[in-house]
Amino acid sequence: MIKDYDYLFKLVIIGNSGVGKSSLLLRFSDDQFNENYLTTIGVDFRFRTLNIDQKQVKLQIWDTAGQERFRTITSAYYKGADGIVIVYDVTNQSSFDDIDKFWISEVESYAEKNVEVLLIGNKIDLNAQVSNEKAKEYAKNKNMEFFEASAKTSDTVQLAFLTLTRNLIANADYI
Repeated sequence: MIKDYDYLFKLVIIGNSGVGKSSLLLRFSDDQFNENYLTTIGVDFRFRTLNIDQKQVKLQIWDTAGQERFRTITSAYYKGADGIVIVYDVTNQSSFDDIDKFWISEVESYAEKNVEVLLIGNKIDLNAQVSNEKAKEYAKNKNMEFFEASAKTSDTVQLAFLTLTRNLIANADYI
């Protein structure tokens, strides 16, 4: 069987319920935004193929439920992930606080040791409660890429995922 890609990467999107994980994925995969929020039950996934530096890169992106009752289901999806995207809502301080309270330990417990992590502050089209400087400093201390984005307006969504993908390619080529 002939592969139609040079690289295949599995990404997992995590974060509290309602932070916009599904909206970011829909914006990145299909360049769409849906105002009507539907809670993800369990997990959902999409594929996106990119051409980066004349290489075909296939991304398999898993969108996980942020609700606590689904966390035992979603922890299994960390296995084999090349990249983790942690999303918080810039208008919701507790969604940012929960990164350190919960999500980082999930990544450390279930993901591969060398997994690439991207932090996205979503909903920058609204009034932020979490400062850009604080989030940037947090990401730097945890050795993560950081972007603020808006799934609604599409600001920075493509750039964030492309940066993560380029880092994954660099890591794969290095190994």
